[in-house]
Order: sequence, then structure tokens, then C-alpha cells
Amino acid sequence: MDLKDRTKDSYILLIDLCPMESVEQTRLISITQKAAEKIVEFMKQENKEKLYLRVYVSGGGCSGLSYGMGFEEKPDEDDAIINENGVEVIVDSYSQKYLKGANVDYVESLMGSGFKINNPNVTKSCSCGHSFSTD
Repeated sequence: MDLKDRTKDSYILLIDLCPMESVEQTRLISITQKAAEKIVEFMKQENKEKLYLRVYVSGGGCSGLSYGMGFEEKPDEDDAIINENGVEVIVDSYSQKYLKGANVDYVESLMGSGFKINNPNVTKSCSCGHSFSTD
């Protein structure tokens, strides 16, 4: 076996040793197809050439933190940009640690419809469902 073969084998071995979880852990946020369709519908109503969806976390609410969403024409320097189901999502550096692994969905029911953020980092939330805590 020459050096080229050993390097190739070592590389394969390293890949085999990397747990699949680590690949998933790097995913910041995901958008369901249904949510993406609704976001695109709302974006068209804005009559702008290019828009990003900003998903963020801010202080406030019963449990200490709350979610926010809105449209932006351009990302800031510290934003992460994720293309998910045809929607370009931006998340600021402060919000990234709270939203890592979160999923944005759009739900419709007899009680109403709207966006729902399913966040694996939440340890406590208030009964209204709009604020949360991660500690």
C-alpha cells in the first residue's frame, strides 16, 4: 500500500468515526414545506425584488425570551444565511444559540392558523406559547 492509499484509507476511517449526529447538530434552523409556501406567499405581497426571512429571539415575555419573524432586504454582517425549501432565512449571532435545531412550521386548525417554532432547546415555556426559557 502506498502513501496515497493510506491517506485514502485514513480519510475513510475518519468519516466512519464521525457520528451522524454531528452532521445534524450543525443545522441551525429548518423550515417545513408548508411554512415555506406561506412565507413565499407573504413575500409576494410585499412587492420587493428580494427578501429574506429573519427569525430571531429577543428578551421579554413571561419566560424571559420570545420569538420574532420579519422580512429584511439584506442580511447584517453577523447573520447566518440558510436556504431552506426555497426561502432564504437569516438569523443573527445572538439568536443562533437559542434557535439551533429549531423548526419553523405553519399550522392550520379550527382554533386558528399561524407559524409555530418547534425548538429543542426550550426547557420552559409559558401557557401562551410565545415566550420560553432555555436554562
